[in-house]
Amino acid sequence: MRSAEIQLTTQTAGALVLTNFDMGTDEAPFRDRDPISNTDAVAVLENSEIEIVGKMLWSSNATYLVNVLNKEHNLQGIYKPLKGERPLWDFPNGLYLREIASYEIAKSLGWDIVPPTVHCDGPLGIGSLQLFIPCDFDIHYFHILEDQGHHLALQKICLFDFVANSTDRKAGHCLLGNSGKVWAIDNGLTFHADFKLRTVIWDWAGSEISEELLADLQLFATNPVLDNLSTLLTDSERSAITQRARTLINTGVFPTDHSGTRYPWPVI
Repeated sequence: MRSAEIQLTTQTAGALVLTNFDMGTDEAPFRDRDPISNTDAVAVLENSEIEIVGKMLWSSNATYLVNVLNKEHNLQGIYKPLKGERPLWDFPNGLYLREIASYEIAKSLGWDIVPPTVHCDGPLGIGSLQLFIPCDFDIHYFHILEDQGHHLALQKICLFDFVANSTDRKAGHCLLGNSGKVWAIDNGLTFHADFKLRTVIWDWAGSEISEELLADLQLFATNPVLDNLSTLLTDSERSAITQRARTLINTGVFPTDHSGTRYPWPVI
């Protein structure tokens, strides 16, 4: 994965002006910070104003690094406004809603793998606001996989992607935070009612799912939390989530790609 590139913003005559920035040659605009609980992060994200730092250049949809204006916590976020989404033939407008739903589903599974993500009415209109994860952007899934200590977190992401029907789990969408924790980001292409899974995570294909993870799936499948997502996903999409979770429970094994085609492109 290439070094993160960003367009920094300045204000000129009331307009937003973007200038190119390369992390490899300049001082990075990304800030490190102290750890924060998900509960506290959600509260800060929901109740703070934001200011745009710059636009993330590698993203297919408009994605902005923002400073969260809170005196107590030195947070940054990733802001994805509805206005910046490119129309897709197979997904409706409003991918930002699926970013929010992904956090809620991961939380319901009991898996702390998706950064806190909330609804935001920011400088460019409504969208999603996700807690920024300080990390080394050159480290991705295939690097993280080399450390067995991260395998449980990666297995959770693998199963989450099946339940959420992720169509775009690239290696670069798995981050190793500076705190040593593994995160799954960029979850907008999810929850389609038709099966569209595309992911780089096939390393446990056909292996038995541990009793611990199966218990989490069992609890999730009987939890009515999906009723709370009616403003984010359609009835058919929410029903399909439960069906996919039950498929994992009934088979007891990690998903297998017999076709060899369920990979995103590019893979990183």
